[in-house]
Amino acid sequence: MRASYQAMKPFMTSVEAERMLRIAEERGVFRTYAEEALNEGIGEALPQRFDAAFNYIQHGIDGLGNSDDVRTAAQRTNYFRETYAYGTDIQAPGVEPFFTHPDLLRVASEVTGRALVVPAIVYANILTPGQELAIHTDVPEFRGADRKRMPQWLLVTMLHSGLFDDYRIPIATCVSWFGANPGGAFAYYPEGGQGPRESMAATHNTAILIDTDKVFHGVERVTPKSHFPEIDKGATLTFEGDGHWSLADPKGVEVARYDWSDLRYSISWKAYCFQDESEEATWASKSDDLTLALILDVLERELRHRGVLSTSRPEPTTFAQLLVDTFIRFPTKKSA
Repeated sequence: MRASYQAMKPFMTSVEAERMLRIAEERGVFRTYAEEALNEGIGEALPQRFDAAFNYIQHGIDGLGNSDDVRTAAQRTNYFRETYAYGTDIQAPGVEPFFTHPDLLRVASEVTGRALVVPAIVYANILTPGQELAIHTDVPEFRGADRKRMPQWLLVTMLHSGLFDDYRIPIATCVSWFGANPGGAFAYYPEGGQGPRESMAATHNTAILIDTDKVFHGVERVTPKSHFPEIDKGATLTFEGDGHWSLADPKGVEVARYDWSDLRYSISWKAYCFQDESEEATWASKSDDLTLALILDVLERELRHRGVLSTSRPEPTTFAQLLVDTFIRFPTKKSA
């Protein structure tokens, strides 16, 4: 079944769109996605999204392979991220009109078929020249299980397993683009991982609203420059004024300078979507929440049912890799 989605071209007024650029400048410093917390209790030795990272290292952005060594591949996908809003915590002054934008609320309801839309998160991503984003699905949420309490790869595995659908909180995601970089198209698979791949140019002041928790998607390589600097955990991207940005290594040494036109800047908006207030109340009351122990037991039983596991539960890192390998099926071919 083809996923429901809606493109918005243009998305905001020209004044509102320019304000989104100013918010990034006022933020000042962007840090790498690799700095998000690691897992505790299950798969501690693995990155939060090792599912997407390992697939990218093996197959690249288009499923045809990756000519980069592991280190370079990791740096290409170690983009910069900052959170602008999380629930009632507004961390970027001026983002409030975006957070509750009436067009986002309306389109989210239309795309999901759910009447009650509750804005939840706004975050910004910046990709530098030569970077790209591995094909993946976003981190979903379930009653009692979200990215603040569970490893991100585990939440993704839960969704792909189909075993926790009754607990899932449907999330609508809008990805919007601001700035002038000509590369970094949004690649997505609206007919499923084995269906054709489609793309949407990351054009200034455009957006797409889609269920990124279920639809595989990624970012094609941002228009590269002659030199691709190392971008390790601890690197920073800092606004220097007059449209200029400075990339520094973990020691604070500048390794590259960019203009706005070099960078791919996107803002993602996520909202919980409920059928009605009763469904929202069940989520808010936490009266029927999942626990980590229950989640792992359910997944383990399914592994045994499928004949994948016949011995005792493996140690956490091996168990994590087994779960991902069993339940997540990435796209394996490029569209025609």
